[in-house]
Amino acid sequence: MINLLFVMLPHSCALDWAGPAEAFRIANQTLERQGQQAAFSMRFIGPDAQAVSSVGAHLMQLEPLPEKLADPSWVILLGAPDEHINLSSPPVRDLTHWLKSISHQLHKPHRLITVCAGALLAAKAGLLAGAQVTTHHLELDALRAVEPQCQVLANRVFVADEARSIYSSAGITTGIDLAVHLIADVCGEAVAARVTQVMVMPMRRGGSDPQLSAFLSHRAHLHPAVHRVQDAVSQAPREDWTAERMAQVACTSTRHLNRLFDEHVGMSPLDFLRSIRVELAGKALQAGKSVAQAAELCGFHSDLQLRRAWKALGKEGLPSHTKYGSA
Repeated sequence: MINLLFVMLPHSCALDWAGPAEAFRIANQTLERQGQQAAFSMRFIGPDAQAVSSVGAHLMQLEPLPEKLADPSWVILLGAPDEHINLSSPPVRDLTHWLKSISHQLHKPHRLITVCAGALLAAKAGLLAGAQVTTHHLELDALRAVEPQCQVLANRVFVADEARSIYSSAGITTGIDLAVHLIADVCGEAVAARVTQVMVMPMRRGGSDPQLSAFLSHRAHLHPAVHRVQDAVSQAPREDWTAERMAQVACTSTRHLNRLFDEHVGMSPLDFLRSIRVELAGKALQAGKSVAQAAELCGFHSDLQLRRAWKALGKEGLPSHTKYGSA
């Protein structure tokens, strides 16, 4: 189980921690309802035992900053409501000292996660040298000033520097986007899609961010029957799905389900299924599987069927040995 360490300072922005925490909680709930173990354990820590949040809520019985990180731990640094974090305040000085003391531990399997101006706290502790990061648009120049050796990326919802195990978000609601990205990485995209559905959140990305997953890009609607079908297909894409079977899941007719998908998803139920299978096939190909193996793993009846679906979805190039390995 992954230990999530939310580091609470005085006036930490409530949504910077509450939003991601809810996303992780819903991910745990989704896993448990599927008969699996929860993936995340949340702890709230700080240099002091209590803190007042940005909205005036008193946070009590915060755990002390640990001397050693349990494997694996994600340290989550948060922003503040003011334009600039006071990097010289006593709590920040205590936090900086702690971050420096555990800096040698902050590598895989651990992760450093910053939300909003939390990136400045990491920079103050010398943790971002050479890293690619982002932060709130009002803090970009401040971050460059604190750590000139980091590469600050503007107009990004979040940045994942996988090589350094550093993940940063622009702040406020984008912390939830980053949480969903991390949930998909650990729990799979079907669980992440369920989180976005429960939280009623469309997935947002900047122009330079990765393209939305097929599991997530068609979930920004509120129709429960359509979500039921999408959940079922996403959780078992290899099964023999027909239009009739999907209609049974939705408790409606095939014709009406087609209309619902056209209205809320912008494609037919079978096209949605194909998009899920094609995305999974792409990942299998990138992992070294042949086209025939990827087709079988993802529910296609043949490699030809995969190639046709790949082309129909307008994906760049066709799966072939020249790009993915032996076919």
